[in-house]
Order: sequence, then structure tokens, then C-alpha cells
Amino acid sequence: MITSTQPEHTKNEPSPAAGKGATPVKKARVAKRRADVAPPKATPARKATRTKKAATARRGSKTAKILGLLKRPGGALLKELMKATGWQPHSIRGFLSGTLRKKMGIPFESFRSTDGERAYQVRSK
Repeated sequence: MITSTQPEHTKNEPSPAAGKGATPVKKARVAKRRADVAPPKATPARKATRTKKAATARRGSKTAKILGLLKRPGGALLKELMKATGWQPHSIRGFLSGTLRKKMGIPFESFRSTDGERAYQVRSK
């Protein structure tokens, strides 16, 4: 039979360390370790943001096709843009507002054509 010199704890009894804080010796060790560690380096200031260059579309891309249609004197109907890209109307509108206006900074205007259909045209700056 093997006997243990340490008292056995049952599940109902709290462990000796439970409810007690760290000993003063342990606190001193932790404080010393923290003092030995070098302080964190200061983070460098953020670089100045670059000014946006005029974005250009790659030749033959859908963006280039849309820009070509919008630069025509009468602009382009929504249906023409849909046919040129194969996109749904909501995708065309999202592309125009997100990519052309916000990302590329190209101003355009929306208007009703003589047929009463929605049309878009690049505005001259």
C-alpha cells in the first residue's frame, strides 16, 4: 500500500490556495520580471495619405467599355450598359456610384432620356 505525505482533498473541500491572493514572494518575482522587460517601443506616426491619382481603366475591360459609352455626347441608357457588360441593373448602379464616383472620382449625371428611360453621362469637370 502506498501512502502519501500530502493530505488528500475531496471535492467538497476547497484547495489550500483557493480564496487566497498571491504570496508576497510571488508578487516580488512578477514585479522583477516586469521591470526586466524593456518597455514597448513607441508606435511611429502614420504616414501622410497620398493624393488620389486619376484612375484609368485597362483597355478592353468592362470599366473601359462603360466609360466609353458614358463619354458619348448623349450618354448611355441603362439598357445599353446592361447589354455591354451582361450585368443586372442594380449592379450597374452600384458600379457607377461605388467604382466610378467614389473610387475613380469620375463625376457623372443621371437623367431621363427622351424615351423616359434612365440614362447616364460623364459630366465635364
